[in-house]
Amino acid sequence: MAIHIDTKQQLFHLQTRSSSYVFQILPSGYAAHLYYGKRLRDADLSWLLVTTERASFSPNPVPEDRTISLDTLPQELPVYGTSDFRHPLVQFRLPDGSTVTEFKYVSHRVEQGKPRMEGLPSTYVESESEAETLFVNMQDPVSGLHVELQYTVMEAYDALTRSLKIVNDSTEPVELLRALSASVDFPRADYEWLQLSGAWTRERDVVRRPVAYGMQAVESRRGASSHQQNPFAALLSPGADEDHGEVYGFSLVYSGSFIAQAEVDQFRTTRLSIGINPFDFTWLLEPGAAFQTPEAVMVYSSEGLGGMSRTYHRLYRERLARGQFRDKERPILVNNWEATYFQFNADKIVDIAKAGKELGIELFVLDDGWFGHRDSDNSSLGDWVVDKNKLPGGLEDLVNRVTGMGMQFGLWFEPEMVSPDSDLYRKHPDWCLHVPDRRRTEGRQQLILDFSRQDVREEIVRMLTEVLSSAPITYVKWDMNRNMTEIGSALLPPERQRETAHRYMLGLYEVMERITSAFPHILFESCSGGGGRFDPGLLYYMPQTWTSDNTDAVSRLRIQYGTSIVYPVSAMGSHISAVPNHQVGRSTPLDMRGYVAMSGNFGYELDLTKFTEKEKEVVKRQVALYKEIRGLVQTGEMYRLLSPFEGNETAWMFVAEDGSEAAVFYFRVLAESNAPLNRLKLKGLDPAADYALVGTSGVYTGDALMYAGIAVGAERGDYHSEFFRFRLV
Repeated sequence: MAIHIDTKQQLFHLQTRSSSYVFQILPSGYAAHLYYGKRLRDADLSWLLVTTERASFSPNPVPEDRTISLDTLPQELPVYGTSDFRHPLVQFRLPDGSTVTEFKYVSHRVEQGKPRMEGLPSTYVESESEAETLFVNMQDPVSGLHVELQYTVMEAYDALTRSLKIVNDSTEPVELLRALSASVDFPRADYEWLQLSGAWTRERDVVRRPVAYGMQAVESRRGASSHQQNPFAALLSPGADEDHGEVYGFSLVYSGSFIAQAEVDQFRTTRLSIGINPFDFTWLLEPGAAFQTPEAVMVYSSEGLGGMSRTYHRLYRERLARGQFRDKERPILVNNWEATYFQFNADKIVDIAKAGKELGIELFVLDDGWFGHRDSDNSSLGDWVVDKNKLPGGLEDLVNRVTGMGMQFGLWFEPEMVSPDSDLYRKHPDWCLHVPDRRRTEGRQQLILDFSRQDVREEIVRMLTEVLSSAPITYVKWDMNRNMTEIGSALLPPERQRETAHRYMLGLYEVMERITSAFPHILFESCSGGGGRFDPGLLYYMPQTWTSDNTDAVSRLRIQYGTSIVYPVSAMGSHISAVPNHQVGRSTPLDMRGYVAMSGNFGYELDLTKFTEKEKEVVKRQVALYKEIRGLVQTGEMYRLLSPFEGNETAWMFVAEDGSEAAVFYFRVLAESNAPLNRLKLKGLDPAADYALVGTSGVYTGDALMYAGIAVGAERGDYHSEFFRFRLV
């Protein structure tokens, strides 16, 4: 049993494998948070809640108990207007114009398993025994509003999920102003805050700083989870590192505008909350209607960031990603984008595919430019018909030529966009997000289709289905290259216009569900100008994401390291590209580019026909090596060894679940004159076991590899990389 309920004390104790989450219903009806942290035994824990009378300026909502103040009480459902002055979890505008609510406990129930969240992505279970779900019904007696707190304990996966279902049981419409997914009040403020921030081609830098009085937050107001911030935040105990210290992770399963924030109050307590960004958001709740918030996934680790990351990796790899490719080894691909950009014809594509086949590559992906009159990025999005000037035999002919040589075939789409210079836009100019009488801001010379509209969704599904049914396509790269402006819908009334962005996300999820379900044999990879929508929401529909448009090996050390804080390697697309690199102009050796790219879903993004004979031999070895280790890389336990955010060296390793083998990658960016001899300490091995170094006669003890380490970095030169592969003896 993962959920323990003391009915006498009205106390709820939720236990994962290594954590406990405890709250209690007070006699006043408030839900008070007691504890979140390392797993406790199931016992009377009501003594954990300590209250005291504060100064007279702290209002007391319970006259008979002056120690209860909502301004200091740790709460499961904080609201504003009835004496808690901190940020609330939910907020409403009632028919009388007021925004005051107060929710008290009504009932609870426990269900075995985990119900599916209708219309929203979420983690799931494959059998009811994998989880238990607690529903706690809270009511505001004046307004008739109900908030159902939803908690799922995934004990074996060591995670807790939270969300809300908000129901209007009154007789009048109510306006929902704020609907976050989770809020936790921590009793201290000596934490560090960790976020993943950046920009296009510089995604998910690891940013860490002490929390301070007041607000600290990350958010997106872009209609997408964004390159700039990721829908994740963590609180770390002082001095916590990769392997030691307490870490509390909060990850939102959502792909739109979000907020994650920590508020430190006057008494040095910390309230962390996460959910849909309330900025420019409202939702009109008609009588009897309900609103479901996205799911927040909470992970506690007493073994540092590495312990938290591996929990997220396993959970998201096995119980968020779905479909045939969840557990399959991913194919090695070549993408023609940086090889040709828009300038190609069928023969050039076939030449690249043929070169790939000779090198052992398994999948060819035709990127942007195959449709409409798409010779640059200024036209044709929305016109998903083959450009016969480039492909005179049509798509089916090209696909058959490529698959006929034993290669799989993949295709690029950008289904959410429309070019002003397109037949679709000329026919339906009102189908894009826009506000009447306002200019329509273009990004990358394109506009965003209004996926809140059913007619738009139906047409996109029809066009994509027609193309994907026309040829034996086994891979799709689903791109999205701009953020929302002039967020409005031609079909929504004025009082619902601020629902557009969230309705768009619900519509997008519907389209992705329909397309991926209709074509289960296709491996879908999401993309948003690279990593602009690398979030748990899209991993539910597409098991991998193009990590960044920046393919420079040195840049990718930071990008892939930061991404791994939350996301599994099986989700990361990672390719070798040409040098000088097209994003930063740097030239790095093929070996280093290879080892960085092999630390993800491996592929190439260049013109293979331009390789020298010597380079072809290197590529053949890379392809052969990755085929041997990809199962280990894609599903093994990842251990970060050296951080690119802390020095000149980076290292990580992957250990098989059964401990039978390990792959170690080491990178040094710049050479140092007369450098010291370095040793790299490994992790995750059995200290009592012996390991053979593949390709040599050497055998090493697990304890020596972890506590003494292996020698690295002896060779001279910039951009140096090394690879070690160990097998259990």
